Amino acid sequence: MITWEDFYTVMCAMVPLYFAMFVAYGSVKWWKIFTPEQCSGINRFVATFAVPVLSFHFISHNNPFQMDSRFILADTLSKLLVLVILSLWASLSAACAGPRRRGRRLDWVITLFSVGTLPNTLVMGIPLLRAMYGDFTESLMVQLVVLQCIIWYTLLLFLFEYRAATMIIEDQFPGTAAAAIAKFEVDGDIISLDGRDPIRAESEVDADGRIRVRIRRSISSVLDSGLSSSIGITPRRLSNISGAEIYSVSTPVRQPASADRLTVRDITLGCRSASPHLSGYASSDSYSLQPTPRASNFNEMEIGTPVWVRSPAAPAGMLIRQQSPAAPGALKLAWEGCGGQGDKDVGAGEKDLSFRSTSKFVVDKEDEEEELEVEGDQEMPAAFVMLRLILTVLGRKLSRNPNTYSSILGLLWSLISFKWGVDMPTLVKESIKIISDAGLGMAMFSLGLFMALQPRIIACGPKMAAISMAIRFLSGPMVMSVASMAVGLRGVRLHTAIVQAALPQGIVPFVFAREYGLHPDILSTGVIFGMLVSLPVTLLYYILLGL
Repeated sequence: MITWEDFYTVMCAMVPLYFAMFVAYGSVKWWKIFTPEQCSGINRFVATFAVPVLSFHFISHNNPFQMDSRFILADTLSKLLVLVILSLWASLSAACAGPRRRGRRLDWVITLFSVGTLPNTLVMGIPLLRAMYGDFTESLMVQLVVLQCIIWYTLLLFLFEYRAATMIIEDQFPGTAAAAIAKFEVDGDIISLDGRDPIRAESEVDADGRIRVRIRRSISSVLDSGLSSSIGITPRRLSNISGAEIYSVSTPVRQPASADRLTVRDITLGCRSASPHLSGYASSDSYSLQPTPRASNFNEMEIGTPVWVRSPAAPAGMLIRQQSPAAPGALKLAWEGCGGQGDKDVGAGEKDLSFRSTSKFVVDKEDEEEELEVEGDQEMPAAFVMLRLILTVLGRKLSRNPNTYSSILGLLWSLISFKWGVDMPTLVKESIKIISDAGLGMAMFSLGLFMALQPRIIACGPKMAAISMAIRFLSGPMVMSVASMAVGLRGVRLHTAIVQAALPQGIVPFVFAREYGLHPDILSTGVIFGMLVSLPVTLLYYILLGL
């Protein structure tokens, strides 16, 4: 039975965290103490130093030789069970659908997996469960944090990159052309296929008909081109985006003499998307909050400039003007911008461009039916070719993630420390402690700043918010309870597993969703609204399980 003293202990652990969050919210929303640019700096500190150091502190003090294998197995089994169920649903529901609709099923598999299985264990789970069930739960939560950072977030990134790669291939190599791709070459400055920076795919066909595709950054092709001296490209600061640079073309290009063929080596008129670094996950986005001092992170329209692209069938160094099969007379253009849109058929008619990867182009009904008929024959490259491409960009992205290093270094030090009894030098220990002590409060403070910068707490609408909250706080604990009892968890550890599954939405999945333009409004609602309702929900679980 839960006593009032137990309840008060839990409140003493949680109220200070929510106090920090609401102080930050009020300082921006009501009192106007911090400007958006100042919020950006705070978020950058939290993402780059505070949270990674906090993670290292917890992991390095956890004994890896006393890990609860049954508890870890229950958590792993619950996530795999959700992933299998979602995959089966996607396969069965998309059996009669076209490639585009199958792609949308993958979108929902990624989103629902993020909502249902990846809670905010580090910031909320450790203090809450330690107050509820004792100090031993801290070790259990740290073990889950290690698995999240090393395994589950990596798997999530893999799915996002696979989705981005398939979008690029479907757009730029429609039909059966993609099956002939034998190799992808990714330039060194391409960190991700998320589309935050404009990229382009150049292809070459060898004597055997196999296609080699080179993925490169479009802005670099402008700078490397011989025309760069005649095209003025001037970086300018935006006052409303911290650390962002827009490269604009200030000198118009002379139109080519021939309407169908250009003999120049490469022409690219592009604009760099509003991204202050190579990848959104490279620095500030590594934990949660990209420095975005705008009113909203959503429904932003980052559309690039159309460019001439090299056709796989064109001779080396030639650029071809292609006719679209879906819209005769329309010029086939490569749109560079967010979401990896690739080629779109754009005529002189109207077009409706919405947020990120959900760009829509208004076409006639007959043209749309013809396009869907073409999409029905879409093929993909060999599995090994796709796997090599995704692992390349995945490794580059993880190498720029501070949490990757903090988790691995913390695990390595804990193995050394508890195996041979080596103590961390006092100088290093105190240096880490002074930042990690502030990490928890600063993480909640940063969450409050993020909430204050949003125009709405429920960004995805009440219906979708209700569905996501039901998945987060009902389906997640139910699946975890089934998996826990299946592996034999009982007593306090079973209660810990269930309450841990009812924690609010993790922030890292929201970062990925915003970077790749995949349902960021749903994940944002899960983070913000979930933080508000999670305390009464977890207390309710705590009381019911204690009866």
